Order: sequence, then structure tokens, then C-alpha cells
Amino acid sequence: MAGRGPDARPGPLTVLAVKDAPSPNFDARRAPPDMLVLHYTGMKTAREAIARLQDPEARVSAHYVVKENGSILRLVHEERRAWHAGAGAWQGETDCNAASIGVEIVNPGHEFGYRDFPETQIDAVISLISDIRTRWTIPDARIIGHSDLAPERKQDPGERFPWKRLASVGHGLWFEPAPERTAALGPPLGVGDEGLGVVVLRAGLHRLGYALPPGGDYDEATRLTVEAFQRHWRPAKVDGIADGETRATLMGVLQLATAESVTGVLS
Repeated sequence: MAGRGPDARPGPLTVLAVKDAPSPNFDARRAPPDMLVLHYTGMKTAREAIARLQDPEARVSAHYVVKENGSILRLVHEERRAWHAGAGAWQGETDCNAASIGVEIVNPGHEFGYRDFPETQIDAVISLISDIRTRWTIPDARIIGHSDLAPERKQDPGERFPWKRLASVGHGLWFEPAPERTAALGPPLGVGDEGLGVVVLRAGLHRLGYALPPGGDYDEATRLTVEAFQRHWRPAKVDGIADGETRATLMGVLQLATAESVTGVLS
């Protein structure tokens, strides 16, 4: 992945045909972005979503919108702080708007008829991410969904978003554990459980980046965080129960994130 240092100046988009559709909803950044947050629009139509993102009264925006036909709109320039993430945290960063570039992907979402993302749209998302990463140093472990930074209030981009495909072309982390590895982790953990297994689970989720603090009880916040993890890394079954497959996947993703961090320090 090509990247540039913290003092780099952002250049123009060099690969993509992007149409400007300016939003007034932004302010100044305090540092270069090093995170990418993917959303779905979660409204009935693209037109409604774009109008809201451009409405000064709404006080929400994103840097880009990717339509279902693959066309891309730029609402806020990357060097500015768009207002897309809201309250939440990832890897200790609590001002995710300041640290990130936000991409809204047109989809009605869970409220209005959640559906698969068209191939053409995902092709455009991949091209956009590739282009963004030529200008900014964004680690794979910091390419996340809205629900990752705000698991108690958000579900997007959801379990239908093809995170595996993104990782296959070099954007983000993905891991699929072997069946024998999942079986070795014992019975599933769920709400009301306590003990060492829960301690290890919560510590792992926290270490990966979730705001869930370490602890030994499987409470509602833990369930919602597990759901968010499953939406991203084990989308075939999103139930908030930390079964062996979920926990083995978490261990694998953590290993990948750790390896990336060490490589970044040494490079």
C-alpha cells in the first residue's frame, strides 16, 4: 500500500471520475487522516441521502458518496473534517471525524430494505479506497465500518457489505479460522456469562479497537460489540453470541493487526 507521511499535502484525485457535490458541513482537521470509515446511507433513496448530507440544518456530511451505479460524488475535500462518524471510538481515538475519511455507500439499510451491494458499486468503492490510500497512510486495521466505532447505536455498512472482497485486493483485514481451531475454544459465551473466557474475549475486542473496556462479565455492551465484530468479520451469523468461530476469528484478526503494526514500526 502506498502511503505518504503526516506532512504530505493532499493532491487531486488522480484515477477516478468524481463529481463535486459540495456540502457546507465540515470544519478544520487537527491532523492528517489515518482512518477510513465506511457507511451505508440508510435512507429510501440516494437523492434523499445526498440532500441530507448537503443540508446545513442536518449538520452531517461525508467526504464521498458512492451510488449503486458506481458513480462517485465528493461532498467534502479530504483535508477537511467531515461530520459523518458521530460519537464513538476506535483504537482509542474518540474524535473519529478528525481522524478519518468518511465514505457513504448508497443502500436503504436495515430500516428501509437492506439489500446486497451491486458489484459495480463495490468496484467503485475499491477504486476509491485505492485512490485515497495513495495520498494518506491508512493501516488496514483502521479501515472500519460505522458500527465498529459505534456498536451500541449503528449497524452500517452491515453484514451484506463484502469486507472479504476488499481484503482480497489489499484493503482491510480478513481471517477465516480452520474448523479444528474453533472447536478447541469450547462452548459459546453469551449475556450473563462471567469468567476467564469473557475476560479474554473483552480484552481481545478492546485490543483490536473497540471501545468496550476490559472486564469479566458478558453484559449488553459486550453483546452489541460482538454483533459489530460479527457484522464485519463473521457476517454469516450475527447474533451477539461469542461462539468458537467468532472467538477464533477475533484471534486471527488480532494477529494480522499486530503483524501490520510491527511491520509499520520496522519499515
